[in-house]
Amino acid sequence: MIITSAIPDRTHAPLLRRNGDSIGDVTSMTWAPRWGECALATVLGLSLLGVAVGLDAAGRLLVGAAGVFLLGLALSDAAVRPRLAADADGLSVRTLGRRLGAPWAGIGIRLRAGRRLGTSVHTLEIDVGDALVVLGRRELGANPVEVAEQLSRLRDGPIA
Repeated sequence: MIITSAIPDRTHAPLLRRNGDSIGDVTSMTWAPRWGECALATVLGLSLLGVAVGLDAAGRLLVGAAGVFLLGLALSDAAVRPRLAADADGLSVRTLGRRLGAPWAGIGIRLRAGRRLGTSVHTLEIDVGDALVVLGRRELGANPVEVAEQLSRLRDGPIA
């Protein structure tokens, strides 16, 4: 299911950081993974590596791989910040390998809704030139629906 125009009106997005505020007008915004989740992944990864030392060979491999995965995830979340930055001119998206940016005219934004394991899941799809970047709640540190609302407000400019 693709939601492109029927975005409900909400007055705030509590998990986003606002930069350059001037009398209620947001001029730029950034979204990144939450630091708490990054710290939790680090602690769990280190714990799994510690537990893996006392296991047999197969257990060391499996639990050690899970620990290394969580540490890599935490390192990626800490290194690639912010994931999404937007201002009146356009937006830029950072991935592990590169930074993509373009003015608003060259960007397509779609909000996808789906169901996974019995729960409703939203993802934000950003089309920048020939690249498609899909960001979820964890990568953005906020609800993708609220991020889409904020992006549409920023793209449309202040209401006079």
